Amino acid sequence: MTARKKKKIEKFEDAMKRLEEIVEKLEKGDLPLEDAMKAFGEGVELVRFCHEKLEEAEKKVQTLVQAEDGSWHTKPLDTQDE
Repeated sequence: MTARKKKKIEKFEDAMKRLEEIVEKLEKGDLPLEDAMKAFGEGVELVRFCHEKLEEAEKKVQTLVQAEDGSWHTKPLDTQDE
């Protein structure tokens, strides 16, 4: 185990920034295999974290729709599987 402790990431933006740093390091290709595997594992955890945060946000987002009678109501945001 390394002396460096993992910093708990709580914000989506922080996770994305850290993920970008990891991708950059891995793309350089100069990390020893063990370090690259650790970085990859951390990256997978961050992707899961970001995916969960995006799903939470999607559930909260609603679309404001005007009915034919002029009244307004909300409905869940339509999402398309890509």
